[in-house]
Amino acid sequence: MPRPRSRIGFLGPHATFTEQALRTLPESEDAELVPLPGNPAVLRAVREGTVDAGCVPIENSVEGAVPPVLDGLVEEPPLVIVREAVIPVRFVLLGRAGTTLAGVRSVASHGHGIAQTRGWIAAHLPEADVRVATSTSEGAAQVARGEVDAAVSSPLAAEQHGLEVLADDIADNAGAVTRFVLVTRPGTPPPATGHDRTTLALTTENRPGSLLGLLTELAVRGIDLTRIESRPIKDRHADYWFHLDCSGHVADPAMGEALAALHRRCDRVRFLGSYPRAAGAPEPVEGVGAPAVPLHGADAAAYRAAQEWLQGVRNGEWT
Repeated sequence: MPRPRSRIGFLGPHATFTEQALRTLPESEDAELVPLPGNPAVLRAVREGTVDAGCVPIENSVEGAVPPVLDGLVEEPPLVIVREAVIPVRFVLLGRAGTTLAGVRSVASHGHGIAQTRGWIAAHLPEADVRVATSTSEGAAQVARGEVDAAVSSPLAAEQHGLEVLADDIADNAGAVTRFVLVTRPGTPPPATGHDRTTLALTTENRPGSLLGLLTELAVRGIDLTRIESRPIKDRHADYWFHLDCSGHVADPAMGEALAALHRRCDRVRFLGSYPRAAGAPEPVEGVGAPAVPLHGADAAAYRAAQEWLQGVRNGEWT
């Protein structure tokens, strides 16, 4: 009996950058791709089991993190990241046939799309009313429905919605990329590849030096911290979730020891996944995340030897 097709949700409608990223992942092959109206809706669908996995953007090289995704990842029940994709972001201005720049009075796009083309819009469409849509492709759909004159979107949306490209490559920062993650309900992490990323969210007591203490647990083990963000805890004034990306895998001895130490130190530790780093993602600095040149005493053999020595001390069998 053939296996049922998996269902993967993504920020819709079709032709968003999120769908473009999702289609680069092996999990999308033979899967039913389900467009959903917003990143919170994608995470909710994964939690409720109406889809098997969900693809959402987590950070952009220009605008930084995507707050609704960070906030959604620490809600209950837990979710984990199993894969990532990094894609270049190319923005175009789309309009209906016959539209000219001089005739554009309103422009729609996702908030990140607007932010990344703000300078171009100010220079070429200074009088236009700029409106926020739930996605870049939804902005294009609004153009097709006649609700706005133009949209900042991906080139794919032109074909999807029957629009014309009024202006190409309009991003203010050439070379911008966005990182997307595939999330599922908790399970066994993907196997370590030697080129992995681990994502965590932590809370700690609000006192001087507490964050430094947490970061020290990573630093002393040679773990490269590649991203840190803070987000307010909704029901605790002046307390924060700290979102961390680190090079390495939970199966690595150093990472495992660091996670155990963080669990002792923190009020809460949310393990958000260990997964392969995407092609195009920045390489870590030399250390545990770059096993060809490990820090002194931070490789797997050193950790095994240290554990054996410690066990001997506990058993009274050391010299």
